[in-house]
Amino acid sequence: MSMLDEKELVQSVLDGDENAYRRFVRQYERLVFFVVNKLIDNTEDTEDLAQEIFMKVFKNLSKFKFEARLSTWIGQVAYRESVNYLKKNRKYREHSHDLEPGLLAADQNPDPAEQLSSSGIGSLLREAIKKLPEHYRQVLVLYHLDEYSYPEIGEITGMPEGTVKNYIFRARKLLKEQLAPLAKQELL
Repeated sequence: MSMLDEKELVQSVLDGDENAYRRFVRQYERLVFFVVNKLIDNTEDTEDLAQEIFMKVFKNLSKFKFEARLSTWIGQVAYRESVNYLKKNRKYREHSHDLEPGLLAADQNPDPAEQLSSSGIGSLLREAIKKLPEHYRQVLVLYHLDEYSYPEIGEITGMPEGTVKNYIFRARKLLKEQLAPLAKQELL
């Protein structure tokens, strides 16, 4: 969607056009759910949070200045609200930033061969990503799955671009360390 199309859509929504409102939601709901679902695993909570995010977006839509893409701004709102939700709801904190992800993987799945036989590589990768410290997982998902650039991730998260690059590098390294024993088992 071009910047001109975005401006027209936003203006129509602000003018109270119900069709534009529905089009707006259809256009961006996938982005919102994708960001929320990558950070929060409970379907009921993600639906509630997505609704809250859209309410916040609509409440602040008149303040949007088109200095960035509308999708980037909506992604920022979804990201911030998801992180705030995680902070408020401690039950979603899978582990502390101080814990070693490798130790968590070993505790939860003691036999790598059993893990390989019971699930596919894709699910192993998803599980490994879930075990990353939250700040690494967030930037990794935004970069590889959402395909945002380093500067866009910086805008969404409020982190300097260098920090984003560093976190992605470290997240990849941790994933490699977690998955290396499984790869060795697969080769045997």
